[in-house]
Parts: sequence; C-alpha cells; structure tokens
Amino acid sequence: MPEEQGHFQRAITLFDAVMLVTGGMIGSGIFIVSSGISRQVGSAGWLLVVWLLTGFITLAAAVSYGELAAMFPKVGGQYVYLREAYNKLVAFLYGWTLFLVIQTGVIAAVAVAFARFTGVLLPWFSEKNVLLELGPLALPFRDTPYTFQFTTVQLLAIALIVSLTAINTRGVRTGKLIQNIFGSTKLIALFGLIVLGFAIGINKEAVSANFHNVWFAARHVADQPAVPLSGSALIIAIGMAMVGSLFSSDSWNNIGFSGDEVVNPQRTIVLSMAIGTAIVTALYLLINLMYLMVLPLHGDPQATTLAGRGLMYATNDLVATAVAESFLGPMGAYVLAVLIMVSTFSCDNGTILSGARAYYAMAKDGVFFPAMARLNKAGVPGVALWVQCAWGCLLCLSGSYGQLLDYVMFSVVLFYVITIIGIFVLRRTRPNAPRPYRAAGYPIIPLLYIVLASSFCLILLTQPETADFSRRGLILVALGIPVYFLFGKRFASNSGEPPTE
Repeated sequence: MPEEQGHFQRAITLFDAVMLVTGGMIGSGIFIVSSGISRQVGSAGWLLVVWLLTGFITLAAAVSYGELAAMFPKVGGQYVYLREAYNKLVAFLYGWTLFLVIQTGVIAAVAVAFARFTGVLLPWFSEKNVLLELGPLALPFRDTPYTFQFTTVQLLAIALIVSLTAINTRGVRTGKLIQNIFGSTKLIALFGLIVLGFAIGINKEAVSANFHNVWFAARHVADQPAVPLSGSALIIAIGMAMVGSLFSSDSWNNIGFSGDEVVNPQRTIVLSMAIGTAIVTALYLLINLMYLMVLPLHGDPQATTLAGRGLMYATNDLVATAVAESFLGPMGAYVLAVLIMVSTFSCDNGTILSGARAYYAMAKDGVFFPAMARLNKAGVPGVALWVQCAWGCLLCLSGSYGQLLDYVMFSVVLFYVITIIGIFVLRRTRPNAPRPYRAAGYPIIPLLYIVLASSFCLILLTQPETADFSRRGLILVALGIPVYFLFGKRFASNSGEPPTE
C-alpha cells in the first residue's frame, strides 16, 4: 500500500458537523421541486404531506444510522457500515455506485445549478453561449447523430468543482471553514426569506384558494383535464412526488464519511445527523407553507403573470423565484439567484469534502485504486479528491448528469434500506459489541423506515414513468459485480491488502 504522507486531523466539531449536514442537504432542490410535487398531488394539503412524510423518513433514517455511526466512527461512513454488517462485496457495490453517479452526479448537477443561477447576474454564463461545438457525430447505440456543445455554464461548473477540490486538498480545516461560512450564511438567508414572505408576502386570495379544498388530490398535466386521485392511485402519486423531495433531503449521511476527522465522533456524528436533519426538515416545511401563503397552487401554463401560473406552473419550475418576485418585485429574481448560488456553493463544497473519504476507505480495503488510499501532507485523501473531481467534470461535459441522478435515486434509497437492515443483522451477529448509541425507537422506527422506503422503491420500480430509470439504476449497481471480481484481486495485490472475498 502506498505510504501515507500525512494523518487525519480530528478537526470537525459538532458545529462544523451540523454545517456539513445542513449544507449538504440544502442545494437547489427546495427552490424548485415543489412545482413538480404540486402537479403530482394537486392540493396544498397533500403537498405538505409529501414534505412531512419526507421529513419523517429522513429523520427516521438519521436516528437509526446513529447506532452504526457510533459503532464504526471511521472514515468511509456508509461504506464501512455495509462492510461490517455484510461483506466487502455489498460495501463495494455501494461505493462503486457512489463514485460512478451518486456523489459525483450530485457534484456535477449542483455545480451546473450554481452556474445557471450565476447567469441571472452575469448573462454571459448561459447554455445558449456555446464556446465549442463538435458534430454531428455518429456514435454507437444512438439512432440519431450526437452534437457535443461546450457552453459557458459548463465552463463555470467545472471551474467551481476544480476550485473547491483544490481548497479541500489543503486540509479539512480549510474545507470546514468554507462550509461554516457559506453554510451558516445559507441558513440565515433561507430563514430570512421565510420570515420576509410571512411578513410582507401573504396573499389572502392565494391562501383562500389553496386551503379551501385542501385535501382534493388530483394529478395535473398541462393542457389536459386534471385526474382525481384516491386510494392506491393517491399512494402511488405521493411516492412519485417524493422523488423530488427525497432528493432535496439527501446527503444527510455524508458526515459519516469523515469519521476519523470528527472530534468525539461517537457523539458528534449521531448528534449532527439528528440536529441537521431536524433543522432542514423544519425549514423545508416552513418554506413550503410560505409558498402556499404567497401564490396560488393552481395555475395556467399559458398565463403571463406569477399568480396566473401559480406554484404548479412557475416558469422553469422556479417556485422560490416566482414567490420572491411576487413580494419583492423584479429584485426578487436577483435575491433568489444569490441565495441559490450560496446554497449550491456550500452544498458542492460539503459533497466534495465528504465523498473522497469513502473512496479512501475502499482503497484501504484493497477494493479500489490503491493510490486513493494515500493521504497528502495536509492529512486529506488528495488523490481521491482529484479523481472525484475529474469524474465530476466529465459528467458536466457529458450533459447526462441529470439522467444519471434519475437512474440512481432508486439505488440511493435501496442502499439506505439495506444499511438500516444491517442494524438488525449486527444485533444478531454481534450482540455484545459496544453500542455507545442505540437506534432511537428500535425496532419500531428502523422498521417503519424499511417499510416506507421499500414501498417507495417498489412504486418507482413498477410505475411506467420511473420503471426504466429504476431498472437502469439497478443495472449500474450490478455492473459493479464483474468489476469487483475482475479487478478486486489486482487492486488488493497493488495495495498490499489480502485478496478480496
């Protein structure tokens, strides 16, 4: 194994950890996805139920994960939990998917969101501003020619990823400082927007319209009659709607990746996940309630006014921008652009900082590229950070990061389910192992999570709109099996670790 040039520094305090959790969770999704959710369920009451259910599921997962985080407070987080509960193969499949699309896909998508909203302030950054165009190119497995375009948005997105990676290679103290500054700024600004909306933005007509028939659920598609929902159709619609809300609430587990860098990790990781997810859940519920107090839920996609389009058909699904413009005027678009830039900057920094630690743990186990197991002089996995950076930049260039995230949303939740089942496995296989923290509400809360999250996966796997993406997500996971057996022994022999199982 390559000799480590540095050592991990226990520099992440409870405050730092909470900032990593909240910063990683709050990206651009909360400002956008409520539009799609409202079209799926069609009423204010069910919109709030989707966010309440998402908050409960996220909190249930966090307080359940705490047991694993306290048992194994090591760099690698979820990868380590899966390895200890099952074996290296299961853990590798998670790490493989994390590297291939989950972590790097989020890094790319959030960086592109940052660049797009920078374009509100600096119009030169636009997807219409093409710097390089190649094609049309005839590619295998494509029926139509492909044209590659490199835009100023992609340029800025790549510059952001490279810059944040360079900052994080200078040490965890530098990365956490950036996270603390931008993470706390984001929380204050988001809370300020909520207060401002309730203080000066309340629209009595919107309130009356939204809460008059609050539980009438219907699915809305532009230019088509609304389809009323009840019974199993409503349950399916809620599951479909939760794709956006769960994605917006994801990354709460990233702090676990930094286990060896956390001060008093057995306490800090558990508390930070619980506190962070509680803060974000409360903010998400408040901001959605504020949306409903300011603009009507229903609208017309052809309308030209903010109230006419409503939350359901906000331009480009930018719900928060439409709401801010309704009570701040044209300045609202700029205020939201700055807030989303701060939010996505903080989110990407936390995601970049955390993800590389998982690849480091994989390399230490001899199941990934050995060079990733090397720490630089600053005590961080520099090679892993730069490899993650390179792949994230390639996803920005590919333009397919959005589709990749769709493919893996099913897999993300599936791995959460498998990990929480691991709590029950370890209670049976290691009954006497030290457990500084035990899963809250065990076995009820972990079981509730398993049932609800499994139901979500089942809905995605069986519905025509999502079945294809879900199956492709499974294929991406399954591709890791031949990689593990074909290259595992080579990785292990190069790293000095025993051959993989």
